[in-house]
Amino acid sequence: MFELVGRDGERKVLDRLLASARGGEGQALVLRGEAGIGKSALLDYLADRAADCRVARATGVESERELAYSGLHQICAPYLDRIDGLPGPQRTALGTAFGLTDGATPNRFLVGLAVLTLLAEVADEQPLMCLVDDAQWLDQMSAQILAFVARRLLAEQIALVFALREANPELDLAGLPQLEVRGLGEPEARALLDSVLKGPLDSRVRDRIIAETHGNPLALLELPRAWTAAELVDGFEQPDSLAGRIEQCFLKQLEPVPADTRRLLLTAAAEPLGDATLLWRAAGLLGLGADPAAAAETTGLIEFGSRIRFRHPLVRSAVYRSATAAERQEVHRVLAEATDAEVDPDRRAWHRAQATVSPDEDVAADLERSAVRAAARGGRVAAAAFLEQAAVLTPEPARRARRELEAAKAKREAGVFEAALGLLVSVDAGPPDARRDAEVERLRGQIAFDQRRGSDAARLLLRAAGRLGDREAYLEALGAAIWADSGLAEAAVAARSAPSGPPDAAGLVLDALATRLTDGYAAAAPLLTQAVEAVRALDIGTEDVGRMLWLLGNRAGGTVATEVLDFESGHLFATRQVRLARESGALVQLQFALNFLANHEVLAGNLTAAEALIDEDRLVAELTGGQAVGFTAMLLAAFRGHDDAADLISAAAHQATSRGQGRVVTFGDYARAVLCNGLGRHDEARDAARDAFDRDAVGHQTLIAAELAEAASRTGDTALLTATLARVTERAQAIPTEWALGIEARVRALTGEGETDRWYRESIDLLARTPVRTDLARGHLLYGEWLRREGRRVDAREQLRKAHDLLTTIGLEAFADRARRELAATGETARKRTVEPTDELTAQEAQIARLARDGLSNPEIGTRLFLSPRTVEWHLRKIFGKLGISSRKQLRDAQPDAAWA
Repeated sequence: MFELVGRDGERKVLDRLLASARGGEGQALVLRGEAGIGKSALLDYLADRAADCRVARATGVESERELAYSGLHQICAPYLDRIDGLPGPQRTALGTAFGLTDGATPNRFLVGLAVLTLLAEVADEQPLMCLVDDAQWLDQMSAQILAFVARRLLAEQIALVFALREANPELDLAGLPQLEVRGLGEPEARALLDSVLKGPLDSRVRDRIIAETHGNPLALLELPRAWTAAELVDGFEQPDSLAGRIEQCFLKQLEPVPADTRRLLLTAAAEPLGDATLLWRAAGLLGLGADPAAAAETTGLIEFGSRIRFRHPLVRSAVYRSATAAERQEVHRVLAEATDAEVDPDRRAWHRAQATVSPDEDVAADLERSAVRAAARGGRVAAAAFLEQAAVLTPEPARRARRELEAAKAKREAGVFEAALGLLVSVDAGPPDARRDAEVERLRGQIAFDQRRGSDAARLLLRAAGRLGDREAYLEALGAAIWADSGLAEAAVAARSAPSGPPDAAGLVLDALATRLTDGYAAAAPLLTQAVEAVRALDIGTEDVGRMLWLLGNRAGGTVATEVLDFESGHLFATRQVRLARESGALVQLQFALNFLANHEVLAGNLTAAEALIDEDRLVAELTGGQAVGFTAMLLAAFRGHDDAADLISAAAHQATSRGQGRVVTFGDYARAVLCNGLGRHDEARDAARDAFDRDAVGHQTLIAAELAEAASRTGDTALLTATLARVTERAQAIPTEWALGIEARVRALTGEGETDRWYRESIDLLARTPVRTDLARGHLLYGEWLRREGRRVDAREQLRKAHDLLTTIGLEAFADRARRELAATGETARKRTVEPTDELTAQEAQIARLARDGLSNPEIGTRLFLSPRTVEWHLRKIFGKLGISSRKQLRDAQPDAAWA
């Protein structure tokens, strides 16, 4: 490369990063800048300075972005002899990802954790520098996993540095330290230019070169080498981009070399791994001898060793792009022939495809087999790329359209929605096929739902269901309509008219929801109960994972469980869905599952656990470049009574309205009612709850009714309170769960008619038998408030103390303040909770504390939370310090409070 002229600031940053990694404080850094600006030289500087460290390097290659895990393999390859030492699930995930073993599709998080564990174990022996050049060209799986690892280097002796030109949508490095590498200042640029000039140069030409290169070091070094003295004096014509000019300079240096040398360089440029054995095998098939290699090395543009390395990535791209199509096809043909079909069938298929110019079913079928293997390793984008290329090379139009559809499905599963929709345009152009056309419409609907376009999803999925005549398609459409809160009646009627089928879980859920929406709650009650039991009875081990995720979720079985106020079943479904989504790497479904489970944790009063789940939803969104689902964040903020809760709810509801997500809007009204009831703004709570109540929301209607009843009783709206009681009573009598009966008794008490005292006590007794601590605590509060108004101060104090203690323990601050004020009105002062050391725990620390208290080892905790064991230990040391303890035994003996209960 070239000397780092004028890079003192950058070197200081890299020196600090190296020192931090050596000291056990892992660091990641992103170097950004245009081609030739010096990023590669800075990576070389760091490697040279790290003589006491191990150095692992990878380089993204534009043509290799379709091959899953190819960039990651470059980093991990030197250490794969340690893979057997990884925990079993991690070993299987990483081995499957790299094609070393057969197994189910690996969880992307688990592969990331396996890479982190592997690199952390290497770094335990000797600090490790991981340097990734041209990261903008990493394949999607490598990009996402390396970004995942980069955010988890808290306590590792690892530095991970990315160098890239422009943004890679698959490489989300937001939040990592960034260093923009700029051009040299004018004095340094002049000195560097003078160091390579072979003779005098007109000052005006020198000024022009410096101005046009903008201090780009590689351009300053290479442009003068490539141009004759006359060209330098006269000025030079150049392509539009600086990178193009530099590539042109490299090509000028290749003009004198023999044709065989050029063919060897082209072959090396077309073989992204730099595999010397493969290159020489291909060279032999091309009829090239050893002399071309010597001539190539004399140019200084390439180095031959156990690995082939070009002087700069722009040399590779210049060589490859300058070749004719026929020349590129020839080298890909021999590389395919030189690649072992048993050892590396996917790379061979890829080279065969690049060498093929006309439709060829044999090559297309080869690519399709590669797609199946890529999907099995979790490389959905790679699978889609193989299928897309297979479609291009498919002679028969109907089969071509089918492969394009499968490629679009793979892109959707990978979260690449716009590309999937683009492929569907090509599918539409295929020969007529009614079934395939219906599947296209269904896929468009699924993508619309994934993109949070609720109304579009409901419309497309319902139309597709009608064309397919499939009961599960109708259930998918009905679930989308419930989420959109749009076209519900039409979807329900259509579902009722769907062809009959076996009484399986999906069919029962479909019938239950459709009946609920057409004939009402009472008529649907037996079906709703049967549907919950059917979903509970599903055997996870025998069901298709994708189908199971969907049936458990809050578009199907989860909605029914919430609708009948069966907390245990709902929590079970959510827990299973989260586990399955994590294990299978179904990231979009994982986000919905995390919110579904978090919603149950909020109602159970486990707010810190809910916060950790919501944080994981945000993390998945960051990893995939998508959006957080986030609806439970509204409810969590509302129950806590935070000052910013109203703004959070308003922003989320506004966004949901613009996307046609009516269910989220309704959920926002429910959350606003909770918030305002806690703050004592009962008129606002009434208005918000009434808006939601009038929509008769499937899944949350009874909970909304409870908020409405409390607000109506405080604002004196007797008619509204009576209507609310009628709705709650109908449901409790139809499906008498203890949760439903407890809420009914409380609403009846709020009316003030009959035996009010008895109804409050009955409500509390029923709710105490459920896990729903928020409702129990608020039951004590409402009873205590009524007793105080009745002048029964002693009895009121007993209930208000219980309410205050439980609300404070849970963390429902606004409701706890209400209890405190009511106690004061009885003549008793309740102290505000003092800040204990545990209050300082973050959500992640609290989660680690709970898991450690429950007896999980550091590796087990790391697997659960996607952290390395060393990082878990680092967190535990901080936790012990905050709690004033020094061991796990003391942690198990400690009395948890609301911060980590």
